[in-house]
Order: sequence, then C-alpha cells, then structure tokens
Amino acid sequence: MPDIPLDPRLVADSYPLTELPLCQLRLMDDSRYLWLILIPRRAGVSEVFELSPEDQHQLWREAAIIGKAIKAHRDGDKLNIASLGNMVPQLHIHVIVRHQGDAAWPGPVWGQGQAEPYDKEYLAEVRERVLAIVSGIRFSD
Repeated sequence: MPDIPLDPRLVADSYPLTELPLCQLRLMDDSRYLWLILIPRRAGVSEVFELSPEDQHQLWREAAIIGKAIKAHRDGDKLNIASLGNMVPQLHIHVIVRHQGDAAWPGPVWGQGQAEPYDKEYLAEVRERVLAIVSGIRFSD
C-alpha cells in the first residue's frame, strides 16, 4: 500500500509506530493517556464513508482489535474510539485507554489541561510495549 502525505499536525503531535494492513499506527504525544491514532493510507479521505466498504470494515477491525489489546494491557476502565477531524481534516481515528480518575475523566480528553509530552526513555518504553502487543495480532480474515 503506498504511503500518503500526512497532515502536518498529525506529524507534529504524534510518533510513528508501525504500519497495519490499512492504517499507519501512531502514538499521540501526551503521556497522560495511552492514546493511539490510526490513519488510513488513502489519499484525499476525510470521512469514514469516503472509504470503500472493505476499507471501512478493515478500519473498524484495526481500531477494535488494537483497542481491545491496549485496554487489557493497561487494565483500562473504558476505551474511547473517535473520529473528529475538526482541526485535522485527514481521516484519522483516536483509540484512547481511559481510567477513572485520569486527567480528563469522565469527560473527553480533548481540551482538558495541557498535553504532557513523552520524555525519550518513557517514549521508548511505550513504543516497545505497543509494538510487542501489535506484533502478535492478526488484522485480516
């Protein structure tokens, strides 16, 4: 699958982790949450309905499988999966593990406090853990 240009804000606010069958998987630069972003590698797409039915299915599959795995890994109380795109029109899906008592609980994470960027050591640790989780997952039928 060809690489597509990423919105500059996605590049600035997140770190690349790996490529899934449909999406690039990235880690949001906010250490308060385990917050992943799925970006379908399809040019010019800003809404889920603009994807083919097959790609819509695969996008949801990737979000659900990743979400289930990271929620279990972090013993989360809730998993938030959302597509907003008000600030960044390129289609991307947020997958966020939530805990009662986290910095934004019970509200959404957007606009709550200041992001706490990863330091290099913790970033390396989280990347390694997420990649270990993802490496054992099968994303296609």
